[in-house]
Amino acid sequence: MNAHRRFPTRLNLRRGRVDMTHGAGGRAMAQLIEEVFVRHFDNEMLRAMDDQAAFGVGAGRMVMATDGHVVSPLFFPGGDIGALAVHGTINDVAMAGARPLYLSAGFILEEGFPLADLERIVASMARAAGAAGVAVITGDTKVVERGKGDGVFITTTGIGLVPEGLDISAANARPGDKVLVSGHLGDHGVAIMSSRENLEFETAVVSDSAALHTLVADMVAAVPAIRSLRDPTRGGLAAALNEIAQSAGVGMRLDEAAIPIRPEVEAACELLGLDPLYVANEGKLVAICPADEAERLLAAMRAHPLGADAAIIGEVVADDMGFVTMETGFGGTRIVDWLAGEQLPRIC
Repeated sequence: MNAHRRFPTRLNLRRGRVDMTHGAGGRAMAQLIEEVFVRHFDNEMLRAMDDQAAFGVGAGRMVMATDGHVVSPLFFPGGDIGALAVHGTINDVAMAGARPLYLSAGFILEEGFPLADLERIVASMARAAGAAGVAVITGDTKVVERGKGDGVFITTTGIGLVPEGLDISAANARPGDKVLVSGHLGDHGVAIMSSRENLEFETAVVSDSAALHTLVADMVAAVPAIRSLRDPTRGGLAAALNEIAQSAGVGMRLDEAAIPIRPEVEAACELLGLDPLYVANEGKLVAICPADEAERLLAAMRAHPLGADAAIIGEVVADDMGFVTMETGFGGTRIVDWLAGEQLPRIC
């Protein structure tokens, strides 16, 4: 049905703001959904305007992941909350070796939020999903009173399909395996901090936010024996490796000199008193594979644009205590423990 016939006037997307009627279930809410969300996410399943979406599945195991996004600020160097919401959930699905298929999106909007910013975010989500070949097929919108939110929060759920015979899990890591990362660490967290009003500093670092499923597909094609994959988001590399170590009942030994970190990120972290190993990433992954497959996997990663700076950074060791340790550039050894508290709040 033509929107002009359904609604007397168009939304003022340049100067209008979200109000409580946009979440009340009436005509105003229907107009917001049609003129912002359906217009940008448009696809056959979403256009049906049902409270759910039905889709067929192929052979293999289904994977589902849900992620909430509360990043502040909403727009930052290299991205925004919209693209981040798409990339983050696609990556969670991809870490099982799955091909992402569909997304759902839930929006919590604060009364008074500019419609222009909302449309900018939704358009960014649509571009990110379209580039990844993934459709947003269902969703939900709620509005909270002014002062009870922070502009917009987004929750996305992703569905993917793991091919038969593929088993990638943190629990699969074994002593002797090699640890690889797909590129420079800490970019996203530093980009977020550089754009916060009370912590402004000069840096050329931009967020690494990206969908990693095509990189994962190339990696799996080259080395089907990959044991484990993780995207080191909150808590950074340190949290990701401690999660794997705990799940598999092993330890990790890292080589500090081999870990790729940009000089600008190191300088920013030193200024802020942060450790780059704990800083969030949104377009990097950690891989564990058998030692005899590590060079093949590294070559496959470096052949992909999102893995051009990949590196082998350590190995899995036998350790019932599950410690992650690192040989430092000074010739010593330090424990890379779990993050204590919140180093960088609201970075995703």
